[in-house]
Amino acid sequence: MRPSHVSVRIIGALAVTAIAVTGCSSSDDNSATAASPVPNGGDVLSSAPLTNAAVLPSAGRSELITYASENGEGKPIVVSGTVAIPSGTAPEGGWPVISWAHGTTGIADTCAPSGDTVDGAVHDYVGTVSTTLDEWVKNGYVVVQTDYEGMGTPGDHTYLNATSESHAVTDIVRAARHLDPAVGSKWFVGGHSQGGAAAISASDQAVDRAPELTLLGAIAVAPGSGLSQTPQYIASGSQAVAPVLSFLPITLLGAAAADPAVVPEEIVTPAAEPLMKAARTGCIADIRAAIGGIQVNSVIRPGADLGPWTDYLAKQEPSNANPKVPVLFAQGTADALVTPAASQVLVKQLCEKGTELDYRSYEGADHRASVAASLADATEFTKTLLAGEKTPTTC
Repeated sequence: MRPSHVSVRIIGALAVTAIAVTGCSSSDDNSATAASPVPNGGDVLSSAPLTNAAVLPSAGRSELITYASENGEGKPIVVSGTVAIPSGTAPEGGWPVISWAHGTTGIADTCAPSGDTVDGAVHDYVGTVSTTLDEWVKNGYVVVQTDYEGMGTPGDHTYLNATSESHAVTDIVRAARHLDPAVGSKWFVGGHSQGGAAAISASDQAVDRAPELTLLGAIAVAPGSGLSQTPQYIASGSQAVAPVLSFLPITLLGAAAADPAVVPEEIVTPAAEPLMKAARTGCIADIRAAIGGIQVNSVIRPGADLGPWTDYLAKQEPSNANPKVPVLFAQGTADALVTPAASQVLVKQLCEKGTELDYRSYEGADHRASVAASLADATEFTKTLLAGEKTPTTC
């Protein structure tokens, strides 16, 4: 992807990581090859004061960082994100942490929430969510926010990749603790939409990835699910599914970034190129604008093999997770993007696995409004778990 606001700042960090990953050696007649160690997940590679619109106003310290993590294949990557630390003195044991996973903003570098500006491409979403996240800081929580793999850092974004995103939200907690000793080991993972699915995945994977931390619970707000059906929806050719076209390029390019068996050029026609271009260079609003008069029945090549694309998306479904901590599942009744019906299917799947899940719905809340609407319940959820008490379950 093209250079961005974040990647310009982290050239030094990337150079360090490149040396660490590949090793550096020197040899002559009397010397042996030596290699630098590979960074551990959560190692801070760079940090600088955060000064843009991504700052949470109540924070006493705000940092833009890059840190080491791993992709879905276990290979080392560099990820960017932000750390917001409350003002004042931390409680005994350190500040508890909310690791927030953002909803779909796009897959291009310019869509990374850490680079938000008041006139930026994703400010309408990031700015709204930041208002709610700032309440967590006011209430004495460190709020860390990952940009995910390939957003603001070199490489492509493996959209929805459950393992990569789980590693990213976990390792940024480790990074925050390296950055400031006042950051505690007790943490919660939370997220919205794409990030809600990431939170559910992390509720399973993060416990084993970071045993030195204490993950207490997961907050999943309108978590995305059922996206493995996207290829077939679009291949149906029905114009009724035209709104789904905004997910064609990001799910396809995201799958291709993670799995070489997915070859976009063999799946979409030239008619889809405006969508693909918008996804590579713009954000979600640009993709939606590019739909224009594109006909659904014109974008998929006749006879295209949708198997690898579909299989990739199926492997990322949050229903595959086996949460190891309690989950608060928040859903707006007026959500037309992640519908209550779709969420009820996911809730049923998770409950059947024995998940400690509390489902809460918010009358009249649409997709974005569910973040703010669920704040009071989410706050009570974290307080209960921090006190060592059991949360309600609706399973």
